[in-house]
Amino acid sequence: MTDVRDYDYKNRAYFLDKAEELINGQRAKDYGDCRMNHQRIADIWAVILNTEVSPEQVAACMIGLKLARLANDVKQDDTWVDIAGYAALGGEMSQE
Repeated sequence: MTDVRDYDYKNRAYFLDKAEELINGQRAKDYGDCRMNHQRIADIWAVILNTEVSPEQVAACMIGLKLARLANDVKQDDTWVDIAGYAALGGEMSQE
């Protein structure tokens, strides 16, 4: 039986592992706490849109942005990774 972590091809474990590496690694170091960062984005968007925006909505909108990019090229691995990352962050923030 093949270990799902053996990346002979890019399987679901590959995409989830890559997303986890990003959101708990370099991006966490670069941007700080995900709730604080997404709140900062929400505050800016709220001024632009003239309506309240939550950190969870920011994550959902970023997933939407990534989906729009996939419409141009569905084979963009980094976009799939980003969607998994935003889904994890949005899910976590929705539980707080």
